[in-house]
Amino acid sequence: MSFFTRVARGRLAAWLTVAIAIVVGAAVFGMPQPDNPQPVSATGLSVQWQSTQVQRLQDQLPSNEVQPAIVVVSRGDSAALSEDDRAAVATRSEELGRFAVGGQVSPPQISPDGTVALVAVPLSTAGGQDEVVETVTELRAALAADLPDGLTAEVTGSPAFTADLSSVFDGADVTLLAVTAAVVALLLLITYRSPFLWIVPLVVVAATEQITLRAVDTIVPAVGINLQQGQVTGIASVLVFGAATDYALLLIARYREELRREENRFAAMRAALRRTAEPILASGGTVVLGVLTLLLSEQETNRALAVACATGVVFAMLSALFVLPAVLVLFGRGLFWPFVPRVGGPVREGRLWGRLGTAVERRPVVVAVLATMLLGGLALGGLGIRTGLSETEQFRAEPEAVVGAQTLAGAFPAGSTQPVAVITTPTAVRAVTDVATTVPGVASARPGDASDTVAQVDVVLDAEPGTTASDRAIEALRAAVAAVPDSAPPAAAGADAPSGALVGGSVAATYDSDEANDRDLRLILPIILLLVGAVLVLLLRGLLAPVLLVLTVIASFFASLGAAWLLFDHVLGFPALDSGVLLLAFVFLVALGVDYNIFLVTRAREDARTVGTRDGMLSALRVTGGVITSAGVLLAAVFAVLGVLPLITLTQIGIIVCIGVLLDTLLVRTVLVPALAFLLGDRFWWPGRITRDPAADTPVSRELVAARD
Repeated sequence: MSFFTRVARGRLAAWLTVAIAIVVGAAVFGMPQPDNPQPVSATGLSVQWQSTQVQRLQDQLPSNEVQPAIVVVSRGDSAALSEDDRAAVATRSEELGRFAVGGQVSPPQISPDGTVALVAVPLSTAGGQDEVVETVTELRAALAADLPDGLTAEVTGSPAFTADLSSVFDGADVTLLAVTAAVVALLLLITYRSPFLWIVPLVVVAATEQITLRAVDTIVPAVGINLQQGQVTGIASVLVFGAATDYALLLIARYREELRREENRFAAMRAALRRTAEPILASGGTVVLGVLTLLLSEQETNRALAVACATGVVFAMLSALFVLPAVLVLFGRGLFWPFVPRVGGPVREGRLWGRLGTAVERRPVVVAVLATMLLGGLALGGLGIRTGLSETEQFRAEPEAVVGAQTLAGAFPAGSTQPVAVITTPTAVRAVTDVATTVPGVASARPGDASDTVAQVDVVLDAEPGTTASDRAIEALRAAVAAVPDSAPPAAAGADAPSGALVGGSVAATYDSDEANDRDLRLILPIILLLVGAVLVLLLRGLLAPVLLVLTVIASFFASLGAAWLLFDHVLGFPALDSGVLLLAFVFLVALGVDYNIFLVTRAREDARTVGTRDGMLSALRVTGGVITSAGVLLAAVFAVLGVLPLITLTQIGIIVCIGVLLDTLLVRTVLVPALAFLLGDRFWWPGRITRDPAADTPVSRELVAARD
């Protein structure tokens, strides 16, 4: 077959691949979008949790679709409210009846010190979240109009927190996409130093991200999981951008390497694909398996995240192995201008990494010990770490709901904004109320709404929701009311029959969520380590190297957690880690962190067949050093972009993953893993063996000699 015939066939195959990709993308956007299933509960927890049982039993109450918005009125100078102030509050509360269910609002309550007035406005939640947000917005606007001088009105309570949380994600998708794309574009431009080359991977990756988000809108609801836009799609978007760009960097680096050996660019791309398909599939497969462990989580949001992220990584692999190669070969060598790779041309990349590898090879014991000590020292920064954010601590910038809750907590019991709901039988209401008032940490308890089968007791705690004191009060309250005779309500659908009264509400739901996160950590962490280890065993055909790689990733996680906590505690002033952050950070760091070791070690194993393990590791470090470093810095920067959203949880995930990826890239993969390979030699692959064939790939040995010189 002539050279021109091969080129023609290669160009036809490339155009056909691009056409198929366009058709597939159009088909994804054309898929019918199923209705989003109702969440299993407000917190996403199953019916086995007491707060979910309470939520379902509350559906039997007459006021099951009513939540109070708490209007907090105070003076700007924190002085006591005057008689004129109180009269103005009373008049304004009557005017708020148009927002209330039933058209009436209870008279204002004045704090014991006379500085704060509280008005509870019962709002309907029957129309869903959008209607609640709209009503709260109108309520705030009405309060702000013609408010007497010196008075400040703030709306807090569950509906207000719902509205403020919703506003956090208004326009978040556009902001996140724009910032992420700008970061990726800048780093690609710096990496390639070409005015054209960076555009191709960026366009392919951006298209992959958009297709992923549209597919997620269909797939997640189709498997029966409620999809919460914002947090789930934001993390999935960042992951797709990072993973797809990493795979693109690896492919383009190998393609450029092959262009120096092969005149036919289509043959060069085929060779590059043969060499990179295995590490890309292994890397992507590891991430997919890692995130899918979140399907075992008690949290519905984590299960949605598992499906969304796995879908995104699959699309990232497909784009790197099919679409990007086709587009690259269509543009030809000129795409690399001004550094166009020519057959037999000089190798400009890897000289720094080659010298670094040689330095590590000279003193592998010292390097390994120092690297381990550095990781251990950073891990010590996590001593004394605090977990669990209260509801008012979820936001980086304090919205009105938080400010109002803080004002209220200074004059009333801190739990006034969100009373605890105790569900019992109508006949046991008095007994449950009396017992609840004796529980330490309970400020008050009074009978609430009731039906023929169930009744509610409203309990106000002294402590702020989500704090340690609040958790202790919930534990004590549950133990106390469960012991009241004949207080057990009917079993919620799918739940076991309760032994006594049940304690729920948003405060108890937060406590249950923290408990669920602890259970998830104990279950999922060992599973993901076993899965990652199994992938490495299959890939490297040995045991020792996979064990060492998994241990380095674990060390990197604890080091990144310690370093991040020092930053959170001493620089950013975060009060604690959100209880769900540890699980997500661990899953992403283990799944993504092992990627760079896969890229390095698979290349080292390939070159070891020619020049042995030591020289093979040197060759792999030189050839992959630049691309892996670029990929790691890019992925770290992309996850740091999560910090543009004003939720502390997402900021914490982004920073921990950012630090962990940088440690994996610049320390673990650069010096620690090579040092271990230099120390062990061919035993690094134990019990597997490297069959050497010095004549198999002579360019590797020639380039290695050139690098040494």
